[in-house]
Amino acid sequence: MTTHLDIPRSLDDLCRPERMALVVYDMQVGIVRQLGDGGAVVERVGAVLEAARSNGFPVIFLRHLSMPKELMGAYQLRQAMAWQRKSSPEGVQPWFLRGSPGFEIVPELAPRENEAVLDKITFSAFEGTPLSIILRDRGLTGFAICGVATEIGIEPSVRHGADLCLVPVVVEDACGSGHKEAGERSLANIAYMGDAIMTDVAGITAAMAR
Repeated sequence: MTTHLDIPRSLDDLCRPERMALVVYDMQVGIVRQLGDGGAVVERVGAVLEAARSNGFPVIFLRHLSMPKELMGAYQLRQAMAWQRKSSPEGVQPWFLRGSPGFEIVPELAPRENEAVLDKITFSAFEGTPLSIILRDRGLTGFAICGVATEIGIEPSVRHGADLCLVPVVVEDACGSGHKEAGERSLANIAYMGDAIMTDVAGITAAMAR
């Protein structure tokens, strides 16, 4: 019998501090400045962040971290060569070293002392980080996600989170992309899969305030 299960069907079902956290993905200086509409994305993410803070939702930031070249293995070097369009490992430069200006969260969204900041070298927010442990230890069953970039990290994080039986909430207009068409395809794919609840800034800020 499954009648005792409390199954979240809507945003209002899930959008409670005892059920859902806000995940702010890779809103770093060196990433946001690559976006043509970076300022607008910061503003929309900021509106979601303020609603979460005002209404007691747990907040967790993710940051992309580069390894020094001496610690990069074959795959990391191959990936960096592809992203930086280099023909050999010698030309690779780590973009997001700890302590570099581009590594930090944009100042408009500066994390507070009671918020977590998790560093990762992967695209999924859950791979190699304690994110799923934090959510489960709090008894949470879902997470809202916003940030950048939709086609690079948001989609893998949503799919991975769903595979962990966590319900993702995607704030579509607070998810920026480096490539407009690729970002739109990612959002369409997420919506098609049906695992996630799709919403926008107006929808989630209203739900957080209820």
